[in-house]
Amino acid sequence: MFRFAPEGYPFIAFFAIIAIIVFFIGGRWIALLPFLLTLFMLYFFRDPERKTPEGEGLFVSPADGKIILIRDIFESEHLKKDSKQISIFMSPLNVHVNRAPCDGKVKEVKHNKGRFLAAYKDDASLKNENIEMVLETKYGDILVRQVAGYIARRAVCRVKPGDELKRGERYGIIKFSSRLDVYLPKETEIKVKLGDKVKAGETIIGVIAL
Repeated sequence: MFRFAPEGYPFIAFFAIIAIIVFFIGGRWIALLPFLLTLFMLYFFRDPERKTPEGEGLFVSPADGKIILIRDIFESEHLKKDSKQISIFMSPLNVHVNRAPCDGKVKEVKHNKGRFLAAYKDDASLKNENIEMVLETKYGDILVRQVAGYIARRAVCRVKPGDELKRGERYGIIKFSSRLDVYLPKETEIKVKLGDKVKAGETIIGVIAL
């Protein structure tokens, strides 16, 4: 059974209605463009099921896409500690539903207004519009940041402080090409490398000893 992100229904319905109206008014060839846009919206907002790996100390990718940054960094705003940052770039062809990297309790959700630079640029994380979620976990607090890109103008976080998330559970979406940053404990052993393709909720990006 096909599943779609609920945020996509308005886009799907809009282009489908336009296609139907144009088909009856202007003919099939004129209706081809809105029909193709309807198909693209169905494809873009797809939300397939994922098989999340089991086991202690595992962090899974919170997004589909390509690893574009791995670095050690001191996260000074929320975590206030040394962390390992992994950044994932999502093209318009990737699934854009975001998932929790591990079990945890939502401690904070913060929306930051900003610009809409190309999401693959290093400074996009802090300059672009974004939503930051801090998860309180058994491994310490971790930070996940949904970053809007040049095309993507809207990130959606479906959870609020106090909510509980399980590893691989859906928690939000970024509309169209975008980026997601995750800050893991400094003790995490990173299991991906630059250029790797990852899947949300499935690909193990790090392991930490308990």
